[in-house]
Amino acid sequence: MHNIPTKDEVISRARGAFLGLAVGDALGAPAEFLTRMEIEQKFGVLKEMVGGGWLRLKPGQVTDDTEMSLCIGRALAAAGAWSLTCIADNLAAWLKSKPVDVGSTCSRGIRNYLLKGTLETPLNEWDGGNGAAMRMVPVALFTLGDQALLEHCTLQQAHLTHNHPLSDAASICFGRLLHLALTGRSLHRMRREAAELVQKHPTFSFDPYKGLATGYVVDTMQTVFHCFFRARSFERCLVETVNQGGDADTTGAIAGALAGAYFGEESIPARWLKRLDNKVVSEIADLSEELVLLSPFNK
Repeated sequence: MHNIPTKDEVISRARGAFLGLAVGDALGAPAEFLTRMEIEQKFGVLKEMVGGGWLRLKPGQVTDDTEMSLCIGRALAAAGAWSLTCIADNLAAWLKSKPVDVGSTCSRGIRNYLLKGTLETPLNEWDGGNGAAMRMVPVALFTLGDQALLEHCTLQQAHLTHNHPLSDAASICFGRLLHLALTGRSLHRMRREAAELVQKHPTFSFDPYKGLATGYVVDTMQTVFHCFFRARSFERCLVETVNQGGDADTTGAIAGALAGAYFGEESIPARWLKRLDNKVVSEIADLSEELVLLSPFNK
C-alpha cells in the first residue's frame, strides 16, 4: 500500500521541486551549448555554481526556465485559480523586461499574444522544443490530485508558445512524474510512467542513451530520464545531467525539479542554494506552498 503523505510533507516536496528547478537551471547554464568534451576541458566535472557561459551569468543566476516558471506561479497565486490570460500577461511583462535569455519559440508565442491577443499558437511541426516542458513545475503543483486538470492546464500553458504533439506528451509526462514524486511514490512507479510515454511515442526511448542533450524536447527528456533513473541522490542526478552539455540549463532544470520532488528539499546541497538570489529562494518557497494549497490535493 502507498501511504498518503501529509500536507506538510507535500509542501516540502513542492519546495524541493521548485528550488530544484532553479538550482538545476543555475548550475547548468554555464555549460549551455558546450559538448561533453568541452565541459571536461573547461571544468573537469562541472559541480559548482560558477556562472559565466555564453550569457556571462553571475554564479547562481537563473535563466528563462526559472523566470517563466515564476511568471506562471505568480499568475496562479494572484488569481487564486487557473487563468491563462493572467499567465500570458505575466509572460508578456517578463518579455518586455528584456530578460537575460529567451528561446525563439517562446519569444514568438509571447509576441503574438502581445500583438494579437493570441492565447493558442497554431500547430507547428517545428515547435518540438523544450520550452513548454521546462515551465511545468507550477502547473504540476497547482493541479496536484487531479490528472484531468493537469492535462487541461498543461496543454493550455504549452500552446501559448509550443503546439506540437511531442512537446505536449513530454509536458504531460513531466507533470505526472512530478505528481508521483510529490506524493511520495516509488522510483519504480515513476519509471513505469516514463515507459508509458515511450510506449506511446517510441522516439522518447532512452535506454540505451543516445547522448544527445539538445533543446529538442525528445533529446531533453531522454537526457533527464537517463540521469534521473540512475541517480541515487539529488546531487549526482544534477551533476550527471548538466555535464551532458547541450541545453544544460533546461535539462538541469527539469532533472532538478524531478530530483527535488523525489529526494526532498533537504537533499539539495546547501552550497548550491546559498548561491541563488535570496529573493528568488524566498519567492519560490512561498509560491510552492500557495500553489499546493490551491490544488485539488488540498480540497
